[in-house]
Amino acid sequence: MVSLISRLRSSKGQANPYPIYAELRAMGDVVPAPWNGYLLLSHDLCDQVLRSRAWATFDAEWRARQGDASRWTAPAAIQLSKTLQGLNPPVHTRQRRSLGNVFDRNTLTNLQPFVERTVEKLLDRLSEHMRSAGEADFATLVGEELPVATISHWLNLPPADHALLRDLTHGQAYAQELLPSASQLAQANTAAQGLRDYFTALVAERRRSLGDDPLSRWIRTWDQLEPDREEADETLYHLVMFIVIASLETTSTLLSNMVRLLDQHPRQRAWLLDHPEATPNAVEEVLRYDPPIHLTTRVATEDTVLSGVHIARDEVVHVMIAAANHDPAQFADPDTFDIGRTASHLGFGGGIHYCLGAALARVEATALLQGLNRRFPTLRVTTPPLWEPRMAFRRLTALYVAER
Repeated sequence: MVSLISRLRSSKGQANPYPIYAELRAMGDVVPAPWNGYLLLSHDLCDQVLRSRAWATFDAEWRARQGDASRWTAPAAIQLSKTLQGLNPPVHTRQRRSLGNVFDRNTLTNLQPFVERTVEKLLDRLSEHMRSAGEADFATLVGEELPVATISHWLNLPPADHALLRDLTHGQAYAQELLPSASQLAQANTAAQGLRDYFTALVAERRRSLGDDPLSRWIRTWDQLEPDREEADETLYHLVMFIVIASLETTSTLLSNMVRLLDQHPRQRAWLLDHPEATPNAVEEVLRYDPPIHLTTRVATEDTVLSGVHIARDEVVHVMIAAANHDPAQFADPDTFDIGRTASHLGFGGGIHYCLGAALARVEATALLQGLNRRFPTLRVTTPPLWEPRMAFRRLTALYVAER
């Protein structure tokens, strides 16, 4: 187990983690880990835990029971425990309802023209770099840029802040790793402070000049829900910060991974070029085959049994989303990338913590893939992609492409 996890946490292991997941699955559906947790490898169990109210996320109360020396009490971890992903009902229910239907059909329809214009601008820049240098880093020039431009446009954040928001988001992601190193946790703590500084200032600035943007509407809502303005603004900071960081890290990985996978499956891409109407389905298969988030974690709220394994209250299970998406008991020929596949997947999680921005990520990925296939039908990956050595939140740090 220690050897397999070490391989997963390496850049080499991240390049193709699925044989390692297969080795883990061969040990059983529920596999004890050396750190007093359990790995869940089957689709049915992962889906069950994500949807069941008997399993909770790591809220502040659970973290406090782990002791001051625990990584769960690091500043970055505490920050996450106060965002939507770290809340359980009824607090989660109240905050989630306050946002409304964040990315409803009207919102997505209104954002679509901006996304499509931004795609064209980014592809123009990609083309320029390929002409001048022969190849270009898609991950940096496009994959990282489209999500931050889109969410910033929606929230009315200045373009000058894009680089800062990307850097802070990358740093904070280390706090969500399975076993972060001391240096990774230090980077996460630094990023957490930067995020607090930025988003508390943003809430204060927006409060001074309310408009018709989403954050202004949430401020009005929370002024009605919470009489303590300081408490309301603290909640608003966590809400808007979480929406931004959740939008950037996962979507950027999805976009670059989409290009990588289609390059590895030229017949599938050739078929897609002739059938552009299947683009949304191709995006879904990318999300199933290699989702941006490979694992998430839950804690038992009571003593329970999973697949014959007794798990006590407060014990932790790691929901291996990527492994579940390759479970042969759920998917026919799961290790085959097939854009004609129609089965559902756990790429966006499940239950009350289902990805808030799933619909927006799909809009961005679909628009980008349509633009790429229209403008660069012979695009190819020129060198092996570079992966960051982490296993929960996948991140492609470089993906060089060129036209044939």
